[in-house]
Amino acid sequence: MNTYIFLQHYWWFLVSLLGALLVFLLFVQGGQSMLFTVGKTTLQRKMLLNATGRKWEFTFTTLVTFGGAFFASFPLFYSTSFGGAYWAWIIILLCFVLQAVSYEYQARKGNLLGKKTYQIFLLLNGILAPVMLGTAVGTFFNGAEFVVNKQQLVEVLNPVISSWATPWHGMEAVLVWWNVCLGLAVFFLSRVLASLYFINSIDNAEIRHYSRKHLRWNAALFLAFFLMFFVHLLLQDGFAVHPDTKEIFIQPYKYFSNFVEMPVVLAVLLTGVAGVLFGIGKTIFCDNWNKGIWFAGAGTVFTVLAILLCAGWNNTSYYPSLQDLQSSLTIENSCSSFFTLRTMGYVSILIPFVLAYIVYAWRSLDLHKIDEEEMKNSKHLY
Repeated sequence: MNTYIFLQHYWWFLVSLLGALLVFLLFVQGGQSMLFTVGKTTLQRKMLLNATGRKWEFTFTTLVTFGGAFFASFPLFYSTSFGGAYWAWIIILLCFVLQAVSYEYQARKGNLLGKKTYQIFLLLNGILAPVMLGTAVGTFFNGAEFVVNKQQLVEVLNPVISSWATPWHGMEAVLVWWNVCLGLAVFFLSRVLASLYFINSIDNAEIRHYSRKHLRWNAALFLAFFLMFFVHLLLQDGFAVHPDTKEIFIQPYKYFSNFVEMPVVLAVLLTGVAGVLFGIGKTIFCDNWNKGIWFAGAGTVFTVLAILLCAGWNNTSYYPSLQDLQSSLTIENSCSSFFTLRTMGYVSILIPFVLAYIVYAWRSLDLHKIDEEEMKNSKHLY
């Protein structure tokens, strides 16, 4: 039994890590949202498109892996959220599909919609995808409108475990300010990371100038929305799980208590916040410094990882039900069988090798900074 509990926590850690990596990689979406503001000329927009175009597959692959890991390790969440709040997830997936289509077809000769149309699709993806993803994650702390009835699984005519309580099927999350607040924080963070990435990867004085200009006000808005959400998170009532009876109950300052009772997670959070602030601050005040993406990127991963661990560890319901408190999902009542988690645990040993390949591929793509000469002479462009 102790091994089973360890595997539940282990897989929540892996899912949280994938979610944290996904948030970092949303700089691709952030760059798309700045396509017409940082890129003042056609050539500059082409450079921006190729800078993000070389990385969009990393973001898409991480999203798919994140969803797959959630499905395999916590299938009840997958069936409840993806099966009930499907309008929210359909919008997110549609955004990513538009991204893939736009990158693949915008530069092809004779495309029916025209290059500008595909660039507008990328702009929409750059805005909607981060906001909707952040809003969806906000329900981990603020709850969602569902009911779980495992006894219904034995009914032949209607073997559905979970059901959604509203006809909006997930879109009601946008009516909760604190969900949207997190969505806006993720959106402006993606633009901050995109600015830092452009400064690091594109050899063009004007693009770097406008990227630094946009970095300042996007960083201010990100910090404002993130601080609002985080302070509220620390002060709000949380959804706790009784360690013996497994009953779900409301506990004041639950998430604040989680950080206090898990000092390692708190240390990860503080390290992440320090990394983000250092990456932003030094880039703003040192005109010739271009390494901010690595500090802010690593800091983003640490910060998001700590917040997601706070949502699921330490006897906490990571997906609270606003309709029926006891329907709330925890890492214990929503996980796969011991056999499944153990088998996948063996497979997860390959993760460091996959990450090593990603790092290698990333470095190979960024071996040479994007410049005007490449845009004029290269045959492999978006």
